[in-house]
Amino acid sequence: MNEIADGVPWPKRFWAILAQALVITMSVLDASIANIALPTISADLHVMPAESIWVVNAYQLAITVSLLPLAALGDIVGYRKIYSWGVVVFTIASLGCAMSTSLEMLTLARVLQGFGASGLMSVNTALVRFIFPRAQLGRGMGINSMLVAISSAAGPSIAAGILTVAPWPFLFFINVPFGIAAFLMTASLPVTPHATHRFDWRAALLNAGMFGLALSAVDGIGHGASWPMVAGEALVALLIGVVFIRSQRGQRAPLLPVDLFAIPVFALSSLTSVLSFVASTMTFVSLPFLFEANGLSTVSVGLLITPWPLTSAIISPLAGRLADRVPAGKLGGVGLGLLTLGLLSVALAPSHASWLNMAWRMALCGAGFSMFQAPNNRLLIAATPRERSGAGSGVLSSSRLVGQTLGAALVAVVFGFTAQQGVAVGGQLAVSIAVGMALVAMCVSLLRLRV
Repeated sequence: MNEIADGVPWPKRFWAILAQALVITMSVLDASIANIALPTISADLHVMPAESIWVVNAYQLAITVSLLPLAALGDIVGYRKIYSWGVVVFTIASLGCAMSTSLEMLTLARVLQGFGASGLMSVNTALVRFIFPRAQLGRGMGINSMLVAISSAAGPSIAAGILTVAPWPFLFFINVPFGIAAFLMTASLPVTPHATHRFDWRAALLNAGMFGLALSAVDGIGHGASWPMVAGEALVALLIGVVFIRSQRGQRAPLLPVDLFAIPVFALSSLTSVLSFVASTMTFVSLPFLFEANGLSTVSVGLLITPWPLTSAIISPLAGRLADRVPAGKLGGVGLGLLTLGLLSVALAPSHASWLNMAWRMALCGAGFSMFQAPNNRLLIAATPRERSGAGSGVLSSSRLVGQTLGAALVAVVFGFTAQQGVAVGGQLAVSIAVGMALVAMCVSLLRLRV
């Protein structure tokens, strides 16, 4: 029980951290590398580009509908078991993706891969709470945030590099040896307490319906679906959501942790996370269009964006250490203030700024975002009862996913409204909206100093 009470001892902790690093990198990379390969996959499988979008949507949808149920199941059967099975499913599905010979086969494999990735994401931060001693929880969150930031930003570059020397199936096949290694290392993960309540299958189905239809409606807005269809999906998602939330009230350990949202600092931390990821995603999605509209090559665009993830990788561990000593509301507020200033400087940058002139602006964004993320994650998990760590971890991952989905959809909407004025105008407007989102996130973060 000492191991559970105050972290995992060395050298076992090293192998636990390494296992997490491998699976986080794989699952986050696979969320983005498929985007780069879509044209190649479309041509190779002889399908229309619009049809190939399902390669991305299937993965995202599977994660969305299963994240909270798997987090709740982790509270019951143990986080290590969910994590280990997540690695197994993800690895087998990756092999299935690599061997796919049709769009239907690839889409089904991507659904299975999404469920595996959800198993990893749902309990990832909950495991951090048991791997690291309580006094070093912020440090663990800092390492976690660094890995997510680097993987998210590096995905397109890694995919482009693989596609220059190998066909697209290798994007998925490369996961197999890493997945096997990660599974062997999961034995070093801590054994966590098991909850005594039963898994709520009815709630899991309501969760899938609510989030699945909501994501489909948001995705439809971004991709020009008919408004009656979007409105219909949104309305049904809302009705299911009302039934779902009512069914969860009063339960001792609800699948949708409505009781945790009654904790002010938990609710504010979740909202701050959603807003910050809306801002960052809008920026990452719109900047390549803005830069390329100004005559820059794809390689140049990548170099201009690199200072953000590079700075995040440097600052995240430091921010994690500070989070163990400085209130998250204050540290997160300062970080989001820096992010707001960084995004504002990007929005005001001259159209043909030099690399150095853009680098400091992107670095400021990266520093601000990383100063917010680790402290925010630490506070959200620390505000969750220890036996409900899986629920807190699920909300944390869901907040990121919701923010990223909304951010991407907002960019698509902005580009749609500014289509006649050109991509440069749309990109500029999207970054300006991101500034506002970051500013609101900063205000919400500072509210936590009052609770």
